[in-house]
Amino acid sequence: MDEREFLAERFEGHRTHLKAVAYRMLGSLAEADDAVQEAWLRLSRSDADDIENLGGWLTTVVGRVCLDMLRSRTSRREDPLEERLPDPVISPADGADPEHEALMADSVGLALLVVLQSLTPAERLAFVLHDTFAVPFEDIAPIVGRTPAAARQLASRARRRVRGTTPSPERNPARQRAVVEAFHAAARDGDFDALVSVLDPDVVLRADVGAVPGGWTEIHGSAEVAGQALMFREAAGTTVPAMVNGTAGVVNVRDGRPWSVLSFTVADGRIVAIDILADPDRLAGLDLDILG
Repeated sequence: MDEREFLAERFEGHRTHLKAVAYRMLGSLAEADDAVQEAWLRLSRSDADDIENLGGWLTTVVGRVCLDMLRSRTSRREDPLEERLPDPVISPADGADPEHEALMADSVGLALLVVLQSLTPAERLAFVLHDTFAVPFEDIAPIVGRTPAAARQLASRARRRVRGTTPSPERNPARQRAVVEAFHAAARDGDFDALVSVLDPDVVLRADVGAVPGGWTEIHGSAEVAGQALMFREAAGTTVPAMVNGTAGVVNVRDGRPWSVLSFTVADGRIVAIDILADPDRLAGLDLDILG
């Protein structure tokens, strides 16, 4: 094994961790892969013998790459209100795929990723690197061009935003699934009152149908969300239970193709958020073979 092959082998040992960092930063699986690949290119052009902590060095590089990508994404966006649901990570309902399990780590739900999208790039980096991956602020500071104290403030602001908009979710998969099944049973039966009873009064439904006028829909309140569920229950097709970003979800299939992916956030026995991806182009790119 020559030196480059040895370096590549060492890099591969960090790949899953690096993709997990990039996915939380970017909310895009394809862009996360691009960020990890860029980290490899930078490593291959560096003098690896001078790198004492390869994992820390690579995490910092991926953080820088993702920060640049987020800033570029923000600067080229014509519509500052443009919104997009993050890419879902889908696994079988009876347990995560080993690769997805490593990627998800702490079950970062779609609802949390949506909140992270509302942060500034620097806030998002400070929060993700420190709160999720325990990177010291002394290492975060040079990435964002701030002092360690200022980097700490970035993470603190992000943390307040996250805690203020995302209730602490139910972690037990069986209890999550029971609530989601109650929701679907009520929708199938056309039982408006039963639907409302399983929804939090302040529930939010977000739907992304793609880059078209009106492609992003956001509905608040149990009565409004229940009415929406009843309106579209006939179009759901075959419902396949799944885990979506580590939480209970479903994939709706029509004519053998995915029609929508739903992720549910459950807290205190009720649904507090429903996130729906129904963008045909993005659904076509999902690997759903794992669902059987």
